[in-house]
Amino acid sequence: MQTNGFKKLNNGFCDLLEAEKKIEKVKKTFTDLLSGNLNLYKVESPLILSKNSGINDELTGVEKPVSFNIKNIKGKGGVVVQSLAKWKRLRLACLSVKPGTGIITNMKAIRPDEEPGPMHSIYVDQWDWEQVMLPHQRTVDFLKKSVIKIYDAMILTEQIIHLYYPSIGKVLPPEITFIHSEDLLRAYPDLSPEERENKAAEKYKAFFLIGVGAPLSNGSPHDGRAPDYDDWCTETGKGYFGLNGDIIVWNPVLKCAFEISSMGIRVDEKSLWKQLELLNCIEKKDLYYHKLLLKGKLPQTIGGGIGQSRMCMFILRKKHIGEVQASIWPEDVYRKCKADGINII
Repeated sequence: MQTNGFKKLNNGFCDLLEAEKKIEKVKKTFTDLLSGNLNLYKVESPLILSKNSGINDELTGVEKPVSFNIKNIKGKGGVVVQSLAKWKRLRLACLSVKPGTGIITNMKAIRPDEEPGPMHSIYVDQWDWEQVMLPHQRTVDFLKKSVIKIYDAMILTEQIIHLYYPSIGKVLPPEITFIHSEDLLRAYPDLSPEERENKAAEKYKAFFLIGVGAPLSNGSPHDGRAPDYDDWCTETGKGYFGLNGDIIVWNPVLKCAFEISSMGIRVDEKSLWKQLELLNCIEKKDLYYHKLLLKGKLPQTIGGGIGQSRMCMFILRKKHIGEVQASIWPEDVYRKCKADGINII
């Protein structure tokens, strides 16, 4: 005869197992759809990179990666991945991938400077993808076409999950709206970047914010970007800058803007040099990755990262990212989630 305690434990296990099944369904569905839309091939990727190679990403330029010494490898240190924008470009060069084709990998990273919260964790898991393109495709129009392909995969994933789990409704609009960060500033000049995103997300439900990194008309960028992966300095006409941006949706559970992806056309020799100068880090020109790029030895690419836990959290209508990923949290986060009835993994 089962005790009440055993029944409770068993029910909890069944709930957890069902949650894991839903997470896996979202991940597999979106991976297959994205790979098909962008002609991507699955590859393995590293967790650790050489410390002084310049290959690890610096995100906004202020985050410090986890670093360590490596036993029996004199003078060599390692860093834990923050994302794989530059590594993917090197990998595409090694594989001699043709234009219109690319790679996708399950990136797992640690970002210790991240402030833990409902949408943020020090553990990051994302679909890191990169596609080879031709030099003449370095245009906002090509960027938009790539965004639409990603968004189409998002819409179909939501529809498929709804078919399997009818209680999870559909909220994504049929089309994504494109807004330049300068136009968003002009629309809401007295608001902060975060507040501007909230206004646009609530209005459009899904939008792509173009041009993140270059100073706007108020003298400040919408958000920071490192100088050596996305191209945010190229002028695209009428005083607009940037061949990159973010996919942002309205989160109906948290009632706020919710970033799903950061992506863009990558720097070429000219824009890399300019961005190194703009951020006063021209010394990076002597790093392994940067020397290859400045010598024209890397393919022109477009790529980005799409948060896996973010996608699962949004599609499954979860209140906290800890409900869809295993990480560690401050004690006050555990207490608050417990009080709110949120079961973080």
